[in-house]
Amino acid sequence: MDLAHGALVAILLTMIGVTSSLPRRKHEDKLPLPPGPKPLPIIGNSHRMNTDFPWITYKEWSDIYGDIIYSRMLNQDVIILNSVDVARAILEKRSSNYSDRPRFATMELLGIAFRTVMRSYGDTWRRHRRIYHQAFRPEAAVIYRPMQLRKAHQLLVGLLQEPANYELHLETHSASIIMSAVYDYETKPNDPLVSMIRGAMDIILHAETPDKAAIIDSYPALTLIPAWFPGASFKRHALELKSVLKDMVEKPFQYALDRISSGLSGPSMVSEGLARFQGDASFELAIKESSATAFGAGSETTHSVLLVFIQAMVLNPEVQKRAQAEIDRVVGSDKLPDFGDRVSMPYVEAVLRETMRFYPIVPLGVPHSAVNDDMYEGYFIPKGTSILTNIWAMTHDATRYPAPFEFKPERFFTSSGDLNDDHVTPVWGWGRRICVGRYIADASLWSAIASMLAVFDFLKATDASGKDIDFEPRWTPGITSRPVNFPCRIIPRRRDMDIEKLTSLISTTV
Repeated sequence: MDLAHGALVAILLTMIGVTSSLPRRKHEDKLPLPPGPKPLPIIGNSHRMNTDFPWITYKEWSDIYGDIIYSRMLNQDVIILNSVDVARAILEKRSSNYSDRPRFATMELLGIAFRTVMRSYGDTWRRHRRIYHQAFRPEAAVIYRPMQLRKAHQLLVGLLQEPANYELHLETHSASIIMSAVYDYETKPNDPLVSMIRGAMDIILHAETPDKAAIIDSYPALTLIPAWFPGASFKRHALELKSVLKDMVEKPFQYALDRISSGLSGPSMVSEGLARFQGDASFELAIKESSATAFGAGSETTHSVLLVFIQAMVLNPEVQKRAQAEIDRVVGSDKLPDFGDRVSMPYVEAVLRETMRFYPIVPLGVPHSAVNDDMYEGYFIPKGTSILTNIWAMTHDATRYPAPFEFKPERFFTSSGDLNDDHVTPVWGWGRRICVGRYIADASLWSAIASMLAVFDFLKATDASGKDIDFEPRWTPGITSRPVNFPCRIIPRRRDMDIEKLTSLISTTV
């Protein structure tokens, strides 16, 4: 369902008396909401939106109305936070009131309400969170480092053999880390289990675009429309998804159980959770659901960040050369970087931070919801309002990051040459909902980036005459956003590099 067709259906529903499931209360109209563009009847501010890249619209509005903005998307109240300071004041200092998630009709329709990331703030969510914390807290996350380094080395082999398929190698790399950390599952080329899970995730992401979600969640009666109705593709997606959702949850979990029963299981979130919460049926279900959630949250984001990194290296060769010089100086040419080298390579660290800042791949984060009515700086925030954090605006705030559209890792150094304390924390979320897997994700990103820089040059593609092919970066629309496939050359830094020499480097490092 596109926005125009959905808005038309919404108008018809309004005419016959079917409105939003969250009608506004009379007393709210007497309290000052945050400023924002004046909404039109029924469609709200939808007509003003860049529906593919709404974070850009919200940033433009913040230049007019300030860092906290009120908007309406059809019948949905939305408050957008465009600065780090306001987001911290509301979502962290008042986290008890803002740790909930909005209730989306799309989640129930698609059968994906079990996912931890969108769970309501309550006992079930706390069980999920406890499972993640036990497996991925900083002290526990280090146990996965040998696996992460091994997967980074497998990525190098793939890039050496088939550099043109770089995006597929990144997808495989990201999926293999999550499947290993969560289920102790070793992925294979064209792995059927990974393909099944990724197919389910693609359906979810396609069905959960902001415009579709806004239409359906504003008018839940749309879920009653039959699948054959023109524009009701979301119903067909729902039927398609439900046919694979059970397998997505059950099959990898059963694999992990079989590994545990055989006595062959290595460290994983499932084995850790089952051992710690043995005999508790509610925790077993929570382990299944949180494990299935982890793949989408971890694989998609890691893969996308690494795409941003490669594109940035292609377009900023001077940054690439400086990072490679640091690696050569610290590690030498006879081995590959490992985690023990990380503290000695601050510029590589800055490259990782700048990659996350330059283009946050979940530009509006995951929405929060107000548990109760609240007032902030004289503005009324109604109970149940969706709270969006415009992370893209925060990481492109020129007062915090001068020349924000330039890729400049040096911005993360102090005047004395030390790394500053800016870890680009908005990309990980806020308050009690901050990403609990951020430590393992950070280690996965660092090991991949340091390894790739040590072995490869990332260059512009060339035409038949040998001339560089220039390109303008383009980005995919949606809840998550990453670079559209771009032309590049990935070549070994050493002309004599082959599989035998790379294998030797890997064995020396391990």
